[in-house]
Amino acid sequence: FFYVNPLEQNPEAFRFNRWATQRQEWFGCACCPPNVARLLASIGKYAYSQGPGEIVAHLYAASRASFDIAGRTVRLEQATDYPWSGNVSIRLDVDGPAEFALALRLPGWCRRPAVRVNGRAVRLPAVTRRGYARISRTWKAGDIVELSLPMPVERVEAHPAVRSDAGKIALQRGPLVYCLEEADNGPNLADLRLPPASELTVIPGPAELDGAPVITGPALRRDLTPWAGKLYATDRPAYVACQMTAIPYFLWANRAPGEMTVWITE
Repeated sequence: FFYVNPLEQNPEAFRFNRWATQRQEWFGCACCPPNVARLLASIGKYAYSQGPGEIVAHLYAASRASFDIAGRTVRLEQATDYPWSGNVSIRLDVDGPAEFALALRLPGWCRRPAVRVNGRAVRLPAVTRRGYARISRTWKAGDIVELSLPMPVERVEAHPAVRSDAGKIALQRGPLVYCLEEADNGPNLADLRLPPASELTVIPGPAELDGAPVITGPALRRDLTPWAGKLYATDRPAYVACQMTAIPYFLWANRAPGEMTVWITE
């Protein structure tokens, strides 16, 4: 467990901070961890909701749900490995043809969502309102709705008024923010630079992180050899090529203790 979610962690520098630098097994006053149990018990209500003549899908996760629409039973089966990919398939089972609207949330981070019903593309601008694609039709058993949410790796900048993040970027893929950890990139993460032209690639992560997709790409570090015995220098620093690996932020601190940062010098 963590009670705080820092965007940067240096165990040596934070030794005297009252916040933990590693995950805690439990707390003497455990007022927040039980919320995990509450969340799991309530997640069905967060995933779907129902209104007059309408079923709304808010969250994307492998699931089954059943609804009563105008006296007919409507069952949905959702198949996806979201958030690792943006492909979502929803199969409908209806007790006879039924007319209603199926509304799908289109996440704000996705620039080019696409929806197909039984293989035919839906014109999203015509049916999208307040972030949801509302598809009204007469549904039959076996109808399949496919939602595609492309997940390119994106560089995120903070407003210039956020002084600590000036000249830095964060990496985002789909709904997930990524971070650097010392376990993958070595110490002194503040000195690692990710050039704007670096091509970033998504690959399966290590087994100790259950293979969750990680982001890799060429980066740079300063050559520390000329700095021996120096605090300042006037010569331009020499840079050494290295490989950067970023992991989903929520997975950090599951391996050896070490540094972590979300904001990367560019």
